[in-house]
Amino acid sequence: MLLLAFDTATPVITVAVHDGSRVVGEASGEGAMAHGELLAPAIRDAMAQAGAAMGDLTDVAVGVGPGPFTGLRVGVVTALTLGSTLGLVTHGVCSLDVVAADVQVGGEFLVATDARRKEVYWARYGGDQVRLDGPHVLRPADLAAQHPDLPVFGQGAHLYADVLRSAGGAGAPRAAALAGLVVAGRVAELPLEPLYLRRPDAVPQTVSKRA
Repeated sequence: MLLLAFDTATPVITVAVHDGSRVVGEASGEGAMAHGELLAPAIRDAMAQAGAAMGDLTDVAVGVGPGPFTGLRVGVVTALTLGSTLGLVTHGVCSLDVVAADVQVGGEFLVATDARRKEVYWARYGGDQVRLDGPHVLRPADLAAQHPDLPVFGQGAHLYADVLRSAGGAGAPRAAALAGLVVAGRVAELPLEPLYLRRPDAVPQTVSKRA
């Protein structure tokens, strides 16, 4: 097995190559509007670090969100293209589950990422890192009111630490964690479709015809 995993649901673009036993290559980049420019070089660097060619891959895994429209589209389309052209087994995973995989606590917790518009994408997890509720999108104050006693991990927790009970630690999704989840079969896989949860910020303009 040689699995290529990546996530573009946040400004952090993260890539990992896993051989079924361990991560053998990693790369990352950051840019809120540069996913298209950063993903391909990061894939190339991770594959070079692994000492592998694209033809050696057997699987591809991608974080399907939730996240902003443009970033998710870049990741999902790339995974679909690689799966189709190379005949790879494809895996879609909720990006919040990837963050949760890096959390080590004794009880329930929340994962929150930045949804812009002063909102967060969030989900609730048990101590075994299994998702119990979500993903949803909500204002931080409303999330805090719903779950005042639960620690919150992820970029949304850092961004709204004045409102949410930020526990520090896990931040952006890591492709290495994504790969580990897929290899271990410890995640509920999703279709390779962007998980937006709401309409994109940018929509095509319609021009009305005059009679």
